[in-house]
Amino acid sequence: MRLTHFFVFASLFFLLLPSVQMKRAGKGKGLKRARHKLTQDRGTVRGARRHSRSGLSGLVSPSCSELKESGKIFMDCKERQLTFIPPANSWSMKPRHLLLALNQIKILHDGAFLGYDSLISLDLQQNQIFQVEEGAFQGLTRLKTLLLQHNRLTTLSDEALISMPNLRDLSLYGNPWKCLCPLESLIRTLQVPSNRNLGNNARCAEPTWLKNRKLKTVDPELLCKDVEAVSHQTGNNTSTFEPIPLRGKADTASVCHTYLFPHMRMDCSKRGLTEVPSGIPDDVVQVDLSHNSIRRLRLKDFQGASGLRILNLSSNSMEHIDPGSLFGLLHLQELDLSDNNLDFLQYGVLEDLYFLSRLKLGGNPWVCNYSIHYMVYWLRLHPAVKHSGLWCHSPSEFAGERVEEYVHSYNRECPKDRQPSRTDPDMLDSVNWGTPMELQGEVEEEELEPSHLRAPQKYEVFRLR
Repeated sequence: MRLTHFFVFASLFFLLLPSVQMKRAGKGKGLKRARHKLTQDRGTVRGARRHSRSGLSGLVSPSCSELKESGKIFMDCKERQLTFIPPANSWSMKPRHLLLALNQIKILHDGAFLGYDSLISLDLQQNQIFQVEEGAFQGLTRLKTLLLQHNRLTTLSDEALISMPNLRDLSLYGNPWKCLCPLESLIRTLQVPSNRNLGNNARCAEPTWLKNRKLKTVDPELLCKDVEAVSHQTGNNTSTFEPIPLRGKADTASVCHTYLFPHMRMDCSKRGLTEVPSGIPDDVVQVDLSHNSIRRLRLKDFQGASGLRILNLSSNSMEHIDPGSLFGLLHLQELDLSDNNLDFLQYGVLEDLYFLSRLKLGGNPWVCNYSIHYMVYWLRLHPAVKHSGLWCHSPSEFAGERVEEYVHSYNRECPKDRQPSRTDPDMLDSVNWGTPMELQGEVEEEELEPSHLRAPQKYEVFRLR
C-alpha cells in the first residue's frame, strides 16, 4: 500500500516538473513586458500633456528650414500647412527672421511669440488670420517689420501694437477691413505722422460708403457715429454713396505678394494685369509678372526699380516693347521674355541692360527679316549674355532655323539684285575708281546692315599718289 502511494506521488511529481521548469525559465519576462508597457503609457501621457499645452511638443520641430544667409539667421516655414506658431524652443538658434507665410493659421493667441525676443521681421501674410488678441505680439520688442497682408482681418486693436516699440513697417493691405467704431483706435495710430510706413495701402471693405478708401484717409471721428449723424454732418445721404472707384494703374502693394527673404521679391503673377503696376520699390531684387495680359511695355514702366536683378515677363501675350521701357534697369541680370507674341525687338530696347547675363526668348513667333538683325547684332556685342529660344518662326523658308544662322546666311548670300558683281571688269578698271559707279557699290555694301543701324554718311574720295 505504501509502495503504491509512493509510485502515485512520484508520477505526479514528474508530471508537474516540466511546468515548474517552464515557469522558472520565463521568470521576469512578464514583468519586463509590463514595465515596458507602463513606460510607453507614461510617455504617451506626457506627450499628450505637452501637446495640450502648446499644440506640439517643444522638442519636435515642424518641417521648417533653419537658414543663414549674409550673416542673417531666419526660419523658413512657408507653405507647411501650419495651423499654429511653432514654439520658440523648436530651433537650435535664435531666429531673427521668421517666415510663416502661406500657411493656415487662423488666430494669434496671447503670448503666441513668447521666446522670440530676437525677431526683427515676422512674415504672416497669406494665412487665414481673422483674429489677433491684444497680447499676441508680447515680447517682440525688437521687431521692425510685420507682414499681415492678405489675411481675413476685419478689425485690430492698437493695443496689439504696443508690444512692438521699434515697429517701422506694417503691411495690412488685402484684408477686408470694417471701418467701424472698433477700428477707430487703429486708424488713429496709423495716421500719426511718425508712422508713415504703417498700414499703407490698407483699404476699407465696409461700410459701402467707405469702400476702397485708404485707412490713412478715413476720418476717425465718423466711425463711432450712426449713419444718420454722419449724413447730417457731411450733408450727404450715406445710403446713396457709391464705393470709391480705383483709378489709374494698379499699385504693386495691392496686387502683388512681397517676400523679404532670402531677398526682397514681388510675386505679381496670375493677377490679370494688363500693364505693369506702379510703385515697384528700388530695393526689390526679383519681380514675377508672368501669366498676365500685359501686351505692351511702355516707356519707363520700371522707372525707380533700380535694384532689380531678375524680371520675369513670360506668358503675357506681349506683342510690343517700346524703346525705353526697360530704362533704369542698369543692374538687371536675368530677363525672361519667353512664351509671348514678339516677332522682333526694336532698336534700343536692350541698350540699358549693361549687366544682363541671361535672356530667355523661346516661345515667340520671331520673324526672320530685316527687323530681327538688331537683336542678333546686340547679342554679338554682348557675348557674355547666355540666351535661348531664338528661332525663326516665319517666313516658311526659314522656319525652324536659328536666327543667328539666318542673319549669317543673309550677309553671306546677299540678294543678287543688290550685290555688285565682283567679276565685273568695269569695277576692276582703275579708270572708274572714284566715279559714281564705285560709290554705288560702297553704298550697297553698307545697306546690308539694318536701316536703323545706319547713320547718314557723306562720301568723299581721296586718291593717294
